[in-house]
Amino acid sequence: MQLDHHNLAGKRIGIFGKGGSGKSTALVLLAKALRDRSYEVCILDADSTNIGLPLALGIKRPPLTLLDYFGGMVFSGGSVTCPVDDPTPLAGGNVRLDTLPDQYFARNPQGITLLVAGKIGDLGPGAGCDGPISKIARDLCVSTDGEPPVTLVDFKAGFEDSARGAVTSLDWVIVVVDPTIAAVEMAVNMRDMIHQIKNGKLPATQHLETINLVAIANRLYREARTKGVLYLLNKIKDAETEAYLRVKLAERGIEPEGVIYDDPGISTAWLKGTPLEANRLQREIPGFIEKLEAAEIRIGVVSGQKR
Repeated sequence: MQLDHHNLAGKRIGIFGKGGSGKSTALVLLAKALRDRSYEVCILDADSTNIGLPLALGIKRPPLTLLDYFGGMVFSGGSVTCPVDDPTPLAGGNVRLDTLPDQYFARNPQGITLLVAGKIGDLGPGAGCDGPISKIARDLCVSTDGEPPVTLVDFKAGFEDSARGAVTSLDWVIVVVDPTIAAVEMAVNMRDMIHQIKNGKLPATQHLETINLVAIANRLYREARTKGVLYLLNKIKDAETEAYLRVKLAERGIEPEGVIYDDPGISTAWLKGTPLEANRLQREIPGFIEKLEAAEIRIGVVSGQKR
């Protein structure tokens, strides 16, 4: 199969994983590998509590949040609502980087752009629901004057954002699986959710107050663009651990497409707040991206799209 080297340009890819799975590590390594392949890369940090991502990218000062840019969360008197209560698309969600004020984005030395959806740590009592951050993650679409970037969305740990419908606007979902039974179960749950959406299952809407809101929620699911799920093993210490985890996933009908091996340097980087660098142990990351590119082409061929 002949690969179009940049067939992921303009795609939105969500990174999910249970708490402690290392999804942010996977995100940084994937972003750097995509950049090495000369993609334009934009990261949307939609993890409402993690604060270490800018340093891992080599960015000393994080940008202001898009939550502020879009007017603040509704729970604090702002305009950004929770997608569960109000599925209406985010106003102004199509953003051009060349017109976005400088304080709302940052670039690392490699040229990777970082956007931060929002953080709830400094918003005070009563503002602990991060649903509005999920809406930004669901609806933000980034463009530039040149080739559209690959947008990697770093979701918070767990399954909540996917249950809020954030996956409906993603082209691909990547689940990071560490050597735990909980991670295996989350991988299965994500696969099943995407399968249900692709087969026409609509969201729960009995709590919505108007027929119009129900229609919007249903339309978002009917028009969901998610093409599939890929699985990336992480924190793999040895061949025995990798083999056992692969067997457990195979029992549930899942085959991982890549591996990130355990490396003390990764833990040290997160502890010290230094840039996270791939090394010889992470040799499978470029191959994982090639598999994602190939999957994008296969989907395009099946759907009759021209590449």
